[in-house]
Amino acid sequence: MKVLIVGVNGFIGNALTEQILSKTDWEVYGMDLASDRLEHSINDPRFHFLEGDVAINKEWIEYHIKKCDVILPLVAIATPMTYVRDPLRVFELDFEENLKIVRACVKYKKRIVFPSTSEVYGMCADKEFDEDKSTLVLGPISMQRWIYACSKQLLDRVIWAYGVKEGLQFTLIRPFNWVGPKLDSLNTAKEGSSRVVTQFIGNLVKGEDILLVNGGRQRRAFTYLDDGIDCLMKIIENKKRVCDGQIFNIGNPKNEISIRTLAETLIKLYRKHPLCKTSERTSKIKMVREKDYYGKGYQDIQFRNPSIRKAKTLLGWNPTVNLETSLRKTLDYFLKENT
Repeated sequence: MKVLIVGVNGFIGNALTEQILSKTDWEVYGMDLASDRLEHSINDPRFHFLEGDVAINKEWIEYHIKKCDVILPLVAIATPMTYVRDPLRVFELDFEENLKIVRACVKYKKRIVFPSTSEVYGMCADKEFDEDKSTLVLGPISMQRWIYACSKQLLDRVIWAYGVKEGLQFTLIRPFNWVGPKLDSLNTAKEGSSRVVTQFIGNLVKGEDILLVNGGRQRRAFTYLDDGIDCLMKIIENKKRVCDGQIFNIGNPKNEISIRTLAETLIKLYRKHPLCKTSERTSKIKMVREKDYYGKGYQDIQFRNPSIRKAKTLLGWNPTVNLETSLRKTLDYFLKENT
């Protein structure tokens, strides 16, 4: 099998590539703006990398869509601060550039595994989000925070329509707050520009206060990277084509926690860690209003918990890494990287 990964140096892309090369005989063709996270894969003869831009290297992408069997377009902006401050950039990359890849898959009759997002469920009131039944509830147009979820949802609908009308072979995946090594970079993280676990770890390492938007009452279900990649590998393999035309939540409902408790847990784990720099100022938890943190145009989601019955039934997948282990392994990686 030949797999094309656009955004191969990202959090999911680099881990997926490493797993493919170590566990299968597949070939991986990857493109990204950099290769700094690909140290385990870059010299493998079955890995073919181009340093390039999805908006520029269009001929390379189309050629490799034609050449490969499965296409994973993993390029996206996925940080809430950017949704609010630069919504057009989010739309142009997350929707417009990915739409070109979808249409090329239709043209060359190639299978696409497309990364949707748990954010498409928006403010759905269901206690757990079901891929096929839950309603997708987004906020008002003036709340630009929703442009990411809306872009992803519209692509979900376009891909589904191409499946019905043009016979596109597809699977949609919805990751729920994956965490693990290489999630973001602590060196470049700024307030609101990285995902929440990285943001909090960065605060701890720098001795900064942890700011909880609206008191950290929001609840999220965190999924360890190894569990998520295990499920994604099963989807790519697609035994008996059970994944065709399906949407899969990839999350761990047992790891649901409030953001405040997340911060408290990370503080506890950090203080116990042998690499904890006790001489630095101890981070404290402080409350901040969402409009003061993100600015106008932000609206929060109070809970986001997945149903994973479909993945269990069709794939035989079940996440195994508990929350504390997930956070400890993520923290351990970042602390060792920054020593």
